[in-house]
Amino acid sequence: MEFANSGYLLLLLLLIPYLLWYFLRGKGKEPTMRMSDTFAYQHAPKSWKVRLIHLPMTLRCIVYALVVIVLARPQTHNAWDNKDTEGIDIMLTMDVSASMLTEDVFPNRLEVAKEVASEFISSRPSDNIGLTIFAGEAFTQCPMTLDHATLLNLLHNVRTNLVTNGLIQDGTAIGMGLANSVSRLKDSKAKSKVVILLTDGSNNVGSISPMTAATIAKKFGIRVYTIGLGRETGEDIGAIDYQTLQDIAILTNGEFYRAQSQAELSKIYQDIDKLEKTKMSLKSYGHLHEAYMPFAWLALLLFCFELILRWTVFRRLP
Repeated sequence: MEFANSGYLLLLLLLIPYLLWYFLRGKGKEPTMRMSDTFAYQHAPKSWKVRLIHLPMTLRCIVYALVVIVLARPQTHNAWDNKDTEGIDIMLTMDVSASMLTEDVFPNRLEVAKEVASEFISSRPSDNIGLTIFAGEAFTQCPMTLDHATLLNLLHNVRTNLVTNGLIQDGTAIGMGLANSVSRLKDSKAKSKVVILLTDGSNNVGSISPMTAATIAKKFGIRVYTIGLGRETGEDIGAIDYQTLQDIAILTNGEFYRAQSQAELSKIYQDIDKLEKTKMSLKSYGHLHEAYMPFAWLALLLFCFELILRWTVFRRLP
């Protein structure tokens, strides 16, 4: 059990001065009767009322303590679980240029890339995963996080309309996209740091070349897995710079893949899923439950009981 507002527990210290006041206030003030000799009464049995004379005060203290506990909001959870788990830091780097709307894979390249990436994220709950998107410019859609629900929501909202609406420049800035992801990973303490770079084109804009970004990634021990997405037939023949993608992977000790269908892309992500993982110590617990109600009910019952005793059995006449 833990307390959401543990500072309230300090109020229990007020019981100390109350007890001192209670036992000291009555000295010399209780009604007395003069007796010539009390010898006859020294072995007289005490009545149950005399023995329980301090019961109302005791109940009052217990009620006060219970109220303080209620204010401190005790909470319970299913169970603590200390365990070592496997995990790496990953940045997904996704091309969102207008060419990603090509329908050589159904419904289009971007939707297929998002769907397969979502499956990959869902299969790795222990990993810090982030998302960079790029066209002619690059920016972080979601920094690395364990909150995969938020990450998936941001991934599902990725559209190419940033380009079609003129919000960012069209083109394929592979170097800028990779450099953005590297900047997110460079300070990571994980032993395994990975960029998964997916594109359907060749670098044609941007102030950082792909190989420059790859060199920076290698400096920080970041492996880059590159994926060229798209069929090799039709109007996009030769659009994907496979050689540069392969060079990036080789330089950073990653792997290069080519995907011409959703099934192939899924298989690629499954292969990447088998990467070496880093040991991480996680302390997890089940859902928290508010546990103050039993204390509140007990305080109410004892308070009513104390009132009944004070106005009946232990009632004092002036």
